[in-house]
Amino acid sequence: MTSPAARTAAVWAALSASHEVADFWVQIDAQATVKGEPGRDGAIACAKHVATYTATQALALVAADRLLGLRLDWRRASLGLAVSAATHYAADRQGGHWRDPEPRGVAKLAAATGHAAWLQRDPNAGPSMDQAWHKGWLAIAAVFVGAGRRT
Repeated sequence: MTSPAARTAAVWAALSASHEVADFWVQIDAQATVKGEPGRDGAIACAKHVATYTATQALALVAADRLLGLRLDWRRASLGLAVSAATHYAADRQGGHWRDPEPRGVAKLAAATGHAAWLQRDPNAGPSMDQAWHKGWLAIAAVFVGAGRRT
């Protein structure tokens, strides 16, 4: 029997690796360049990216479950994937707008928590905040998914 800690570590590895693949290999340029734009086109581009992102993560969880015998509870896994998808969408709607003078969404949260000057000064701050946001939520999803198992 696999312990919750081992399941969580395996789920974290699968979610983290598939996050990188989905964000940098699966996402197409048309999605990456438009997903942060306000309005319908930006929302659609972001939703398409998040759909392929979530599918990539689901495939990674299926592979880890089968290859490692994790016996994941698929209700918990589905909820974990939903958390990952929703929080990914929230951050990716910023796409290139982390330095806007009137921040919105996650960029507004970053500015409100003392990161406004860094976001303005460093062109790498927005992408760094984006990836930190994603990985923090992936850790939360991994703990939730890994804590349960099929009986």
